[in-house]
Amino acid sequence: MSNLVSDRLIVRLSIWICVAALVSGSALAQTAPSTPNPDKAAKARAEAIRVVDAWLDSVQAYHHIPAISAGVIVGDDLVWSKGYGTLDADHKVPAAPDTIYSICSISKLFTSVSLMQQWEQGKVRLDEPITTYLPWAKLKAADEDSVPITLRGLLSHSAGLPRESDFPYWSGPDFPFPTEEAIRAKIVEQSPLFPAERYFQYSNLGLTLVGETVEAVSGQPYADYAKTHVLDPIGLHDTRTYMPMELYGKRLAVGYGALKRDGTRDLLKPFNARGITPAAGYTSTVQDLAKFGSWQFRLLRTGKEDVLKASTLREMQRVQFMDPGWKVTYGLGFAIHHIDNHTYVGHGGDCPGYQTILMLRPDDELGVILMDNSAERPGPWGIVVYAILDKRKGYEFKAPAPGTGVDLEAYAGHYSGQPWESEAVMFPWAGGLVSLPLPDDNPVADMEFYKPKGGDVFRRVRDDGSEAEQLTFTRDASGKVTGFTHFSNPRTRISVN
Repeated sequence: MSNLVSDRLIVRLSIWICVAALVSGSALAQTAPSTPNPDKAAKARAEAIRVVDAWLDSVQAYHHIPAISAGVIVGDDLVWSKGYGTLDADHKVPAAPDTIYSICSISKLFTSVSLMQQWEQGKVRLDEPITTYLPWAKLKAADEDSVPITLRGLLSHSAGLPRESDFPYWSGPDFPFPTEEAIRAKIVEQSPLFPAERYFQYSNLGLTLVGETVEAVSGQPYADYAKTHVLDPIGLHDTRTYMPMELYGKRLAVGYGALKRDGTRDLLKPFNARGITPAAGYTSTVQDLAKFGSWQFRLLRTGKEDVLKASTLREMQRVQFMDPGWKVTYGLGFAIHHIDNHTYVGHGGDCPGYQTILMLRPDDELGVILMDNSAERPGPWGIVVYAILDKRKGYEFKAPAPGTGVDLEAYAGHYSGQPWESEAVMFPWAGGLVSLPLPDDNPVADMEFYKPKGGDVFRRVRDDGSEAEQLTFTRDASGKVTGFTHFSNPRTRISVN
């Protein structure tokens, strides 16, 4: 995770909360309690995912992101996944759910699981000084009195450590990551930022030390331990502690920098995280991260030990530290947020050329995965995906009931919005239609809903469920829908979807 933008993770978390506040305040008056009928729930989810799909497609296109891969988890299943754009430098290989990306700081979750296995075995204690396990991990003496730096502090980013080992490894073009030996030699020259357990400070150095502890107490090289005891048992055969360069540009996405003024992006050199591997070195896919998410849901649901005890995972996903500002909460390796009566756990990853997010909502076993090969942070996208899914769950039009016998699929597709907006999509939604302008940074707030009134006539519904103006679709001589008229102005259908 780059140190060029201070505390980028905190920025990401703040964005999640701000976006959530925007979308949760949108039209909720017509949302009924969710139904227990699994067929009805699956149909509702499919309608919402259709909107998600169109929206993410527009995000990739209008933000000129080379590749995005996305997925939605429900319990044990990856119920939807898709790729957008291309993963190679020649822009010929389509992105897909099995496209490999650097997941950077999501690596920390696998490192944390590895450490907690050692804790379950009684080989480490979370509140023991880190020097008990790593005698060489002694920073310069601080001016202020401090409690010891502990594994709990490292896992919750509250140990007061510097953000990074003192090397410029986030700087291009070569991204010179240090070796384990170099990190060990350098740490004695570094000083704590502040006393332990006082403030939140995201630290790649801290989770690197957690990985070093796993290696020290297990007697195995870190990467070997993680593969044997975490990745393989969960079935994550496409998740690695390194970049598989033999797949570069084939299944491993190439990485790009931030969008420049001329609309282009620089192709970045691939990097090797080397000594920072426990904090930032892993690669994975949507499909594998979905297995990882489902493993967590299953463990919490069944209570049956599998790689970890369920009680251990719950402890990891419980708030262990809250920053004095009361805005950042962290578990043992997991970022934790409470938004609109839901708790979200997971992690994001920011590395040169790659941005990823794994968001899990344990209370209803709903998960979202987003990965891209540029500099666009997908955390806000994840909140939008959740909001669209939640908006459709249990949605019903108020009386009078929508007209029946209407072929809603006949109206589905993209419509021109020029010159006022680029385009809009129209899809079936709860017995009516939903319309969304594209591109859009706040889609739930901008979605509009239309109730069929018979024939090709629809009425927009307000937030309180009452009916507003009329929208009338137009057809050609063959009966195919060609557009619609709204406030006396026509819009043309530009594609069927």
